[in-house]
Amino acid sequence: MTTDLTAPGAHRATDTGTAPTPGPGTRPGPASGRRRPPVLAVIAVLIALFSLMPLGYVVAMTVATGWDTAVALIFRARVGELLLNTILLMVLSVPLCLVLGVGGAWLVERTQLRGSRFWALALAAPLAIPAFVNSYGWVSAVPSLAGLWSGVLISVLSYFPLVYIPAAATLSRLDPSLEESAAALGLGPWQVFRRVVLPQLRLAMTGGALLVGLHLLAEYGAFAMIRFDTFTTAIMVQYQSTFNGAAGNMLASVLVVLCLLLLVAEVRSRGTARYARVGSGGQAAPGRMPLRRLHVPAQLALLLLVVLAVGVPMWFVVRWVVLGGSAIWAPDELVPALVQTLLYGVAGAAATTLVAFPMAFLAVRRPSWFTRSLELSNYVTSSMPGIVVGLAFVTVSIRFLPGVYQTAFVLVAAYVLLFLPRALVSLRSGLAQAPRELEEAAQALGVPPLLAFAKVTLRLAAPAAAGGAALVFLAIVNELTATLLLSPNGTRTLATEFWAKSSEIDYAGAAPYALLMVVLSAPMTYLLFQQSKKAAGQ
Repeated sequence: MTTDLTAPGAHRATDTGTAPTPGPGTRPGPASGRRRPPVLAVIAVLIALFSLMPLGYVVAMTVATGWDTAVALIFRARVGELLLNTILLMVLSVPLCLVLGVGGAWLVERTQLRGSRFWALALAAPLAIPAFVNSYGWVSAVPSLAGLWSGVLISVLSYFPLVYIPAAATLSRLDPSLEESAAALGLGPWQVFRRVVLPQLRLAMTGGALLVGLHLLAEYGAFAMIRFDTFTTAIMVQYQSTFNGAAGNMLASVLVVLCLLLLVAEVRSRGTARYARVGSGGQAAPGRMPLRRLHVPAQLALLLLVVLAVGVPMWFVVRWVVLGGSAIWAPDELVPALVQTLLYGVAGAAATTLVAFPMAFLAVRRPSWFTRSLELSNYVTSSMPGIVVGLAFVTVSIRFLPGVYQTAFVLVAAYVLLFLPRALVSLRSGLAQAPRELEEAAQALGVPPLLAFAKVTLRLAAPAAAGGAALVFLAIVNELTATLLLSPNGTRTLATEFWAKSSEIDYAGAAPYALLMVVLSAPMTYLLFQQSKKAAGQ
């Protein structure tokens, strides 16, 4: 329990001259730091400009190509084919992810489903399996797997938890009085769900759909393995054949436009309705609907989903490990890959959290259009696929900083841009739970400002910062495309070694790397699940 140091009488001025702590209604003077810290503001601006580098690269390459050439390269049959594949993939996969995510969340949180705690975690478990490992497992099961419907299968099984987790968190904290009022007016259970519950899931659904869509645009390994052409796979082929050719740059520009359109569509789909209420709301837990005859079908449906999303890929990973025997566990290959993955993961997570701090601090302590604009720039960049960010770093480093090309510094910088929002969101949440008044009270007691900040604000925000760093670490462990483009010569990570082995159809040799990635990802996925529950007050 936290003591409210700003309550009347909690701290009084004495005759020693110590200044009293400003009350809740007091407007602090200049000494309390209301003015925007210029150093933090300058750092935040530099970070925002740095994060916009990939977008600037795409614009610059498009301009340099020339209008006539750009039009000829964009409006051609190949681009139309890729665009059709991408649109069909999203039109089919995103609604299915919404149905499975919301349906699973509703069964777990709002029905009398037996074993709901187990199912709650089991439905989040697919996030621990990288999409390209999922594809690897399914190709092992069905070697002929290829084409659009195969892409939909892999996409849905890999990404429906991105909808399930926020939907479950939202359902668990909805005010039950709204549903009780609707039921009292004569609405049946299904009508209450459709007319009361579902509208309140709008933000969770649109946010989850955005994440699924961005992952579909960015994914390379999963679709390359099943021979399904998307913009990302085509860009990688162009890069490998012509290295930064005009055709690849134009494909990247179309891909970026699609990402920006997704962002705009998500913002517009949120609507203007309010999803909060004034007052405490209902204090009782939401009621759970009895499933009756639907209980057995619901259990079987969840079992089938978990088996397809987790059981099939993990069965074949373990099967290949067993078939490969001790020969595939080569310490001279596995140990360097594991060590370098851990080093890059830790370095990238630490750097991303450090870079995110100035912007998170300004967003919480100095909210304004200025800080919102800076924050938005990071979300725009993070929405771009890793291959676009990788191409941007390749081009910029070769042309302007050739000395850093293919160094660990460039790779970590790319990780920072790709995953900055993961740390930013967590840090912002943690700083919001560290009231300014506690820091000011410490200063009033004679603690120097920097020490007060470190002992109060940083201490309270540390768990959220650690959670954000863990999520960044998870993303880096499973990142493939930017690592393939930017890693220094001789670099071996679990993802790149898995890709090298599987590309050579050495599925047994790739199995240990897949297993290690899942083992590293599982604790971070559990942490993400627990954070969602904590945010829901559970």
